[in-house]
Amino acid sequence: MATPAHQHIARYRVGGAVHHGRREAGGFARLSAPPWLGGREVGAHDADAGVTLLAPVSPTKIVCVGLNYRAHIAESASVVPGAAPPQEPLIFLKPASAVVATGEAIRYPHGVTRLDPEAELGLVIGRRARGASEAAALDHLAGLTCFNDVSARNYQRQDGQWTRAKGFDTFAPLGPWVTVGLAADRLEVTCRVNGQTRQHGNTADLLFPVAALIAFISRIMTLEPGDIIATGTPAGIAPVEVGDRIEVEVEGVGVLENHVEAAPAW
Repeated sequence: MATPAHQHIARYRVGGAVHHGRREAGGFARLSAPPWLGGREVGAHDADAGVTLLAPVSPTKIVCVGLNYRAHIAESASVVPGAAPPQEPLIFLKPASAVVATGEAIRYPHGVTRLDPEAELGLVIGRRARGASEAAALDHLAGLTCFNDVSARNYQRQDGQWTRAKGFDTFAPLGPWVTVGLAADRLEVTCRVNGQTRQHGNTADLLFPVAALIAFISRIMTLEPGDIIATGTPAGIAPVEVGDRIEVEVEGVGVLENHVEAAPAW
């Protein structure tokens, strides 16, 4: 549960309708909209038993940052030959169609021979950012979420660019909610597979911290409310198989949990 200074804002379905709500004991205090869009509590409480969590935002785009943890750079040499600390953030895009919520399945596509989860801190944009200065960058941040940059390693190596490897449907799990009011500079980031820790890092080790990322990206493309910046993954990447259960935990935010299933044949 969040402290009074930190609020968990969820998007969920209840009674056939979609609402936003602030996490409280036993459920959610319903909001008219997320707080970064001016939402207010409406006086209704939605109990956990009737709620299905959805992805907490509907991004127009997901901007991912590669090679942003020092320890991850060394282990990435097999995927990115000659990998070295980048001089500027290394960014790529995932499509919004890849988003799934906590509890939903990650589908293992046909043709993929190695599928890796990547635990990441996700930044949720709350106010349009275009050419933001680093000093003002955090004014555009709505809050934080957990993100899993699911990656098809064989296509990442084969293609030389990452659109196919990173862009399959279900390859962008995020949630379970957006945490508002939590500083992002010293948070533990963990990936567990079937209960066993695979990755563990701290955002204090980011080469490019949160404000720098927002400023840099907003000078390239306009960031809209609900857009996601995935800040990079710590060391420890390893493959998963059909049937595995993946948890991505960000300290103070929560746990994003998904299972792996075989993709249907097309």
